[in-house]
Amino acid sequence: MSERRRERDDGGAGRLRREADLCHPAMTMTGQARTIDEYLSALGADKRDALQALRRTVRSVAPAAEECISYGMPAFRLNGMLVGFAAHANHCALYAWNATTIAAFSNELKEFDTSKGTIRFTPDKPLPEALVRHLVEAKVVKNAERAKARRRARSDP
Repeated sequence: MSERRRERDDGGAGRLRREADLCHPAMTMTGQARTIDEYLSALGADKRDALQALRRTVRSVAPAAEECISYGMPAFRLNGMLVGFAAHANHCALYAWNATTIAAFSNELKEFDTSKGTIRFTPDKPLPEALVRHLVEAKVVKNAERAKARRRARSDP
């Protein structure tokens, strides 16, 4: 258990966390940032500037989205989770939390490292603003459709 340490959080439930997670630069004494501003303030200037630009773009596309911290990272909610973003040791990431959204933009994302719901980029090679706008717009539509389907399912006997 040298690389991992048991830590009590969230109502006393024990959970294994990697030492690297505990030392993340954006973590507070309680284990995570409480606001996006708090998260960003703990980062180096290059990553902070890249993520702040991402934040502005998301806000411009989805002004009604609620800012929050989810899974220890900045995120936006609008009819469910919209997108999140984070800084890591060697890159930054945009989390669409949806493989189909990422797949729909595979041609535009060829220059970036991607996985199911994640796009990795560096501050010196950020995601193009137009691409972020299109990704967020697609997620807004997808979340609205899901919310509408949930409401319809609840109203049907």
